[in-house]
Amino acid sequence: MVPEYIVSFNTSFFPVEEVDFLIVGGGIAGLRAAIELKDYNTVIIYKNGLEETTTYNAQGGIAVGIGENDSPENHLEDTIRVGCGINKKEAVKILVYEGIERVKELIDWGINFDKINGKYHFTKEGGHSSKRILHANGDMTGREIIKTLYKIISLYPKIKIFHNFFLIDLITFDDEVRGALILDCSKNSLLIIQARSIILATGGAGQIFQETTNPPSITGDGHSAAYRKGAEFTDLEFFQFHPTTLYIAGAPRFLISEAVRGEGGVLRNVNGEKFMESYHPLGDLAPRDIVARAIVDQMKKTNSNCVFLDVSNIPLSIFKKRFPYIYSVCNLYKIKIPKEPIPVRPSAHYFMGGIRTDLWGRTNLKNLYACGEIACTGVHGANRLASNSLLEGLVFGARVGKIIKENLPPKAGRIKIKYNFPQKTDILIDREDLKRSIRSLMWRNVGIERDNELLSYAYEKLKNWEKYAFIKEFNEKEGFESQNMLILATLITKSALLRKESRGVHYRKDYAEEKDEWKKHIILKKGKVFFRKEI
Repeated sequence: MVPEYIVSFNTSFFPVEEVDFLIVGGGIAGLRAAIELKDYNTVIIYKNGLEETTTYNAQGGIAVGIGENDSPENHLEDTIRVGCGINKKEAVKILVYEGIERVKELIDWGINFDKINGKYHFTKEGGHSSKRILHANGDMTGREIIKTLYKIISLYPKIKIFHNFFLIDLITFDDEVRGALILDCSKNSLLIIQARSIILATGGAGQIFQETTNPPSITGDGHSAAYRKGAEFTDLEFFQFHPTTLYIAGAPRFLISEAVRGEGGVLRNVNGEKFMESYHPLGDLAPRDIVARAIVDQMKKTNSNCVFLDVSNIPLSIFKKRFPYIYSVCNLYKIKIPKEPIPVRPSAHYFMGGIRTDLWGRTNLKNLYACGEIACTGVHGANRLASNSLLEGLVFGARVGKIIKENLPPKAGRIKIKYNFPQKTDILIDREDLKRSIRSLMWRNVGIERDNELLSYAYEKLKNWEKYAFIKEFNEKEGFESQNMLILATLITKSALLRKESRGVHYRKDYAEEKDEWKKHIILKKGKVFFRKEI
């Protein structure tokens, strides 16, 4: 049961804006796609603004296999190894080879990746066999990239950008995606944007978990809109938890980049003991899923609510230059770097699963494309290799724009639209309480460690909440967000129940081993479940 927003094509109640292409979301993937479509009337909408994209908040950097003693082949091998055997190899090849050209393009456009003695400075993060992470302005790589792309886009008058536009729903006609119903939050008014094609680039869905590094606006709105219209989803059980986020009462779960460990930071438990070497040969630079579970294990063993990141062997001058943003946040909370360790614990970070697409971002719905974190091409498998996400946004954002240009759909005549919200009801729903309940339930039951009992309880709870949450008519962004979070939380929990093994970030205590028979993908579509060897 999902909320059905019924569209009839008889009477027009809302203003209709006709464009060539609509891009929902303006992180690295959405902006890179827009650059390819610069010669067409293209609209990019942001739910809030640039600062609330996950790209803007990305710290570590962008992985590319061009450093000394490195190669795209090595990058490919690391990506597949960390992905635990279910990556789509063709997608990974595209990532690591086309990624080199996309990064060179960024440099040509003005990105100043950090250098030492005139040479690019590559750092190392968990799961990588070489130093291959480029970074800009220390730990503000995402911010520098998105500002540069935004500036490039401002040169093209046919690209229009609107902030505070919220995607309520996609509009389909004759089994084709033809437009979107949008809430203009600034004016509290509705409008239809009709387009030849729509690109979803809305990012992940970290806000469905109580602890997350994602900005407040990342609530899975694009996912849920696509699901309602029949899009196929895959790998939804694979949600990555970043091992190290700042843990201080009252502070947001601020990301402490893995690059801090790459530069020499060491994890210690509450007793001051190093522990990662006992969990993995790579120690503090083991893949993220292993580090996250090790931290949880140490917290249980020491009856504590965090561990500590010891940065005492990184000189202050180097720390301030390499991690200016992290330093400023630690300073704000009176942590004296490098003398005092940083209290950290895992938080929900990155969604490997998403809308199932081909290698060009095409979904199973005509005229609907997806790129970036919302999409699942199979590039990450069961666990994303650190700093592959910005690269993925660049590569597959560009590919989506290119394939649309090469296969231009015809302009549709203007459609007249009547839009009916779900039936009115007198039921009262505290939407913020519903959101808090979803987050708490998902964190406790569908988090880093799972089992049948926890997952079954969560699934039953979510289905019960659906019974009343989906008949309520909302007229504001927060209400729609609560429904979207509920839809996606239910799908993630269902996928986690179905996969009866542990693989990558999906760890089940009752099925603790990988199983060869589970080298396959779970594909969900409204009312249907499929199992396939290949995405």
